[in-house]
Amino acid sequence: MGKDYYKVLGISKDAGDDEIKKAYRKMALKYHPDKNKSKGAEEKFKEIAEAYEVLSDKKKRDIYDKYGEEGLKGGDGMPQGEQGESFHWTFHGDPNATFTSFFGGNNPFDVFFNIGGTGGTQNTRFFTGQQEAMDVDDDFGFGGFGGLQPGVGTRSGSQRKRQDPPVHHDLRVSLEDIFRGCTKKMKISRRVLNPDGRTTRTEDKILEINVKPGWKEGTKITFPKEGDQGPKKIPADIVFTLKDVPHSVFNRDGSNLIYKAKIPLRDALVGTSLRVPTIDGRTITVPCVEVVKPNSRKRVTGEGLPYPKQPSRRGDLLITFDIVFPDHLSSTTKEILSDCLPTS
Repeated sequence: MGKDYYKVLGISKDAGDDEIKKAYRKMALKYHPDKNKSKGAEEKFKEIAEAYEVLSDKKKRDIYDKYGEEGLKGGDGMPQGEQGESFHWTFHGDPNATFTSFFGGNNPFDVFFNIGGTGGTQNTRFFTGQQEAMDVDDDFGFGGFGGLQPGVGTRSGSQRKRQDPPVHHDLRVSLEDIFRGCTKKMKISRRVLNPDGRTTRTEDKILEINVKPGWKEGTKITFPKEGDQGPKKIPADIVFTLKDVPHSVFNRDGSNLIYKAKIPLRDALVGTSLRVPTIDGRTITVPCVEVVKPNSRKRVTGEGLPYPKQPSRRGDLLITFDIVFPDHLSSTTKEILSDCLPTS
């Protein structure tokens, strides 16, 4: 006939994963040898672990539902694997390993409290790490956890899983990308939970970022809970921070672009017309009729980057100057300049 694992856990055959976990949690705490000293509790504890190992694993549960305990343990006439090999599973025999894996603690009852002192005093120790709090029924014999603080370790206020801190990455974009807008595809590698809810595997995922025209450097794009998964934690948020790639022609100042024009001293004094590039690939002519001083700046309206909140409008192109002085002057030139240039 074989063992009835559903009966062991006190659940129906159509029980879902959450119901199986809840049943194991309740039964394992009730019959753990450190807590239950009655005759047969240890054997019951082992039986509960075996039942959970089968019913919490989809493949084992499917075979058990069809062929019973003998099917799991490779009896004659039982199912064959994809390559024709017989399926065979045997419980590892260590219920404490199952308990520790489920609750995430080396000393199972340290998760709840350390018993110590005299006169039945409870020395309470609460969750501090990335562990999932467990609902504990009073009928387990813990006296309702009278020493616990309100809202901790009880049904009315179980502590939730703690989320990992955000994982930050730089998203480097060119000024042309900012001008036009673009889509960036970023590949991340992360740990994801297997169907058993305990083990993990590495998986690559593509995150798509729609960069809007005019976005400022420092803009953050967050993908909630896309970090490493684990049985006892909430995945971290993945955060990308926009960083400008240095440009060969322009510098950025918010929505304005800065272009440095190199001109000889003569043009700075007598005037010139500049041929200035733009971010969209055109070249414009900018007249300079006044004297250009070293700290001079000319503004060309509407030739900068789009405003992030009004992409139909654009910032300005600011032209600064690098005035090239001659390395030497002849005596005649010096005399001419001395006569022509003002002394103050």
